Amino acid sequence: MKIIWITIGFVTMAIGGLGVILPVLPTTPFLLVSSFCFAKGSKRFHNWFTGTQLYKKHLDSFVKDRSMTLKTKWCVLLPASFMLIIAMIMMQNIYGRIFILILIGFKYIYFFTKIQTKKEKI
Repeated sequence: MKIIWITIGFVTMAIGGLGVILPVLPTTPFLLVSSFCFAKGSKRFHNWFTGTQLYKKHLDSFVKDRSMTLKTKWCVLLPASFMLIIAMIMMQNIYGRIFILILIGFKYIYFFTKIQTKKEKI
């Protein structure tokens, strides 16, 4: 079972790494899944992952004190909102569209009221 957790960790880490380059892929959710999978699969891989620049740049502050830089918040919110808006446009069901709008609003309210915004390190 540990091999499966480690494999999923590497796959989600690769997708999260692509998210740094591609604007439509969110980085942070995939890296959170990677962290979880590595912690389940192997202490050694988890320690390695938490030492990478990818983790330190995108997740470390969130895990330690539930805070993110404004840039990181926007990098998480905008691609996800873009994908939800595309789904909303393609959807014919009015209730589904309303639900997606509420979901988008909830995400922004949550990110800007529950997750502290911290200044970027230079």
